[in-house]
Amino acid sequence: MAFHNIRFPLDISIGARGGPQRLTDIVTLASGAEERNSRWMHSRRRYDAGYGVKSRADMRNVLEFFEERRGRFHAFLWRDALDYSSANSGAGISQNDQPLGTGDGTTTEFALIKRYGGSFDPYDRPITKPQILSVLVALDGVAVAPSEFDVDGLTGMLTFDIAPPSASVVTAGFEFDVPVRFDIDLLDIELTSFDAAAAPNIPVVEVME
Repeated sequence: MAFHNIRFPLDISIGARGGPQRLTDIVTLASGAEERNSRWMHSRRRYDAGYGVKSRADMRNVLEFFEERRGRFHAFLWRDALDYSSANSGAGISQNDQPLGTGDGTTTEFALIKRYGGSFDPYDRPITKPQILSVLVALDGVAVAPSEFDVDGLTGMLTFDIAPPSASVVTAGFEFDVPVRFDIDLLDIELTSFDAAAAPNIPVVEVME
């Protein structure tokens, strides 16, 4: 198996359906009270690309993409049309969108994350597939020149040429994709008319890294 650094056809994924999934165990006690346990540290996203297929041309594109991935065997990139940016408000990205950590004068590597929520129990989602050219970085709110850092598009690691000064706040803004694979080995295609096709179920699932 391998990861193919190629994005699923964007015009089809925009019409897809899906979102994050959690796994929670719930035990109801004799008193009626509950004990809940979250088994996953991170959410896992699932989508159904079948909702985005509108024509035979779309279906041919999916067929070709599916065959090259060998069904469930190889992973690839997926653009979540609702959640692909560091900007929580849906506005344009800025270098101050997401806190990555605090400099100590020694550390040069910081992992990209996206934070969800506020003061109750914020969730920090690892971002491993950023769009490199979109990444903006700042130290204490001051933009850092792109020539002064590198970003790994396969791991989401941000590396500074020179370690940020002690107590400096590292922030970043970026766009990103989700690493996924098909969750089927059978592509069940229905030709509904001369120039229409439907694939009722084309599930894809996030690959946890």
